[in-house]
Amino acid sequence: GVAQLSIGDVAAKAGVSKALVLYHFRDRASLLAALVDDVGAAVLARARQAAAAGGKEKPLDDHWAWLERELHAGDLRILVSLAECDVAGARAASQRIAEDRRQIAATQVDQIFSRLGLTPRLPAGLIAETVMAFVDGLACRSALDAVRDSRGAFDVLWLALLTVCE
Repeated sequence: GVAQLSIGDVAAKAGVSKALVLYHFRDRASLLAALVDDVGAAVLARARQAAAAGGKEKPLDDHWAWLERELHAGDLRILVSLAECDVAGARAASQRIAEDRRQIAATQVDQIFSRLGLTPRLPAGLIAETVMAFVDGLACRSALDAVRDSRGAFDVLWLALLTVCE
């Protein structure tokens, strides 16, 4: 886990000297903050791309395809783990990434309902919070049980969300 991670561990895994890691990152805190920034940037770029491409004919299937790729990549699980880190720089970076993810999720939720011709009776931001918490939960669960298919849970969530629409 993050609490046990050391500069020496990173150097050993990378096959480089500890001095080289310290040359690029002044300490463990800056290394963790950079990790959150890099992984978060990749997640955000893929989410923005998925939102921009948003399929018109089968928006929920397209959203699932994006989510399935994200779960397989494992980056969401990394972000969830690092969000719990007590290192100030990593926590601040996690909060920035989470806020950007919320905004993208709200856009995705708006697009899905719009393409389905539905109007939610709840604010898109609240629905996006629910979707994001669900996605993060799936990311954690997939780390524990990579074989389990999460599509059923995804469908149940969206069936429930569709009930709050006009």
